[in-house]
Amino acid sequence: MSSGVSKDFIIAESNQCVSCGLCLPHCPTYRLLKSEADSPRGRIALMSGVANERIPLNQKFIQHMDRCLTCRACEAVCPNHVAYGHLIDGARVLIADQSKSFVSGQNLNIKILLRMLLLMKSARIERLRQLFYFLQKSGLLRWLLKFNRLERNRLFKFVAQLPRVKFPYVANSNRKHAASNNIWEKVYPARGEERGDVGLFLGCVARITDVATLNASIYVLNCLGYTVHVPSNQTCCGALHQHSGGLEQAAALAKQNKAAFAALNVGAIVSTASGCGVQLLESEVADGHSRITDISRFLIEAEGWESVKIAPLPQRILVHDPCSLRNVLHDQTYPYQLIARIPGVQVVPLAGNDQCCGAAGSYFMDQPEIASMLLDDKMSALVAGDAKHLVTSNIGCSMHIANGLHEKKINIEVLHPVTLLARQMGLES
Repeated sequence: MSSGVSKDFIIAESNQCVSCGLCLPHCPTYRLLKSEADSPRGRIALMSGVANERIPLNQKFIQHMDRCLTCRACEAVCPNHVAYGHLIDGARVLIADQSKSFVSGQNLNIKILLRMLLLMKSARIERLRQLFYFLQKSGLLRWLLKFNRLERNRLFKFVAQLPRVKFPYVANSNRKHAASNNIWEKVYPARGEERGDVGLFLGCVARITDVATLNASIYVLNCLGYTVHVPSNQTCCGALHQHSGGLEQAAALAKQNKAAFAALNVGAIVSTASGCGVQLLESEVADGHSRITDISRFLIEAEGWESVKIAPLPQRILVHDPCSLRNVLHDQTYPYQLIARIPGVQVVPLAGNDQCCGAAGSYFMDQPEIASMLLDDKMSALVAGDAKHLVTSNIGCSMHIANGLHEKKINIEVLHPVTLLARQMGLES
């Protein structure tokens, strides 16, 4: 999207906002800051002003745009169906095109490092898994946190607290063999009666930090009779690029993913992270023969449950609704239904599920103060929830919440609903 096209779109779409204010109580930043400029209708007015050249694109404008979490809660309740998510992306294109000099300091370092990681080839990202495994096993990362300068560095602190690295699932093998594997198999054959073929989207960061969920998805799908295809030439979904003004890069990644999955004869492309699922869906990665679907929804709609055994778990399970799952995909009911398949569980929604946790892609590093305030609300809700497990369907939310629990020394396990289900179905972690 060029600056000209972006301005035309912003002007046309912002004119759809009637400033009714119904979005205000649903906006996390407005609730916290009580600033009209940090509300959806305030930001839309600012975008319109810049696009129409009535106000300058300056540091104050950028600050209000950067404070937006892109949670799209406003979009979900807008009576006039204003496409706020695309509006804020368009505004960030203007910022990226016209004001590179405004980005500075640690935020610049974070953005550069994230961009370098996301531009890496899939094979290189896979190699990082071995490096992180060694650093975690040796205890070096935790030891380095003892140094004050590193402990205060948000990016290093985040890296040091990443979940324990695991390795790709190996079908029909023992756990020892699987633990030494560093390459995804192209095809994981169905067990028992064959019911269909699906493609599995791996993501980028999840290839290192959320292998447990990817493994669990393959295991459960195979047990239900679905063959899982994992194309090696798939890449990042492009969401972080999209939300930082890099629409051309996001489009290029979507094109590569579309080609990777188009080569497969599958009925669905399954995503385990709702944030990636939204990006894949809205960038039209699927062709006419397949659909993009969240793993929980696919499993609830799948056949074959009568052929699997699920061990009871007589415990209280809290469920967190990621913004992307709730506000855009509207699939928030499926994780509850999936966990409810485990005999004996008590499934309970986490209080405050209508508000963002503060992760929001790289937001928790770009805007740590606001992200921390939002996370504190989740910490209070988790303590009051009185449970040993929290399930959530987005990798960013999972890491953000898990880091908060770690820092406050609260002993609650955070995992994906399919991971908990797979555990009760016999998958060894």
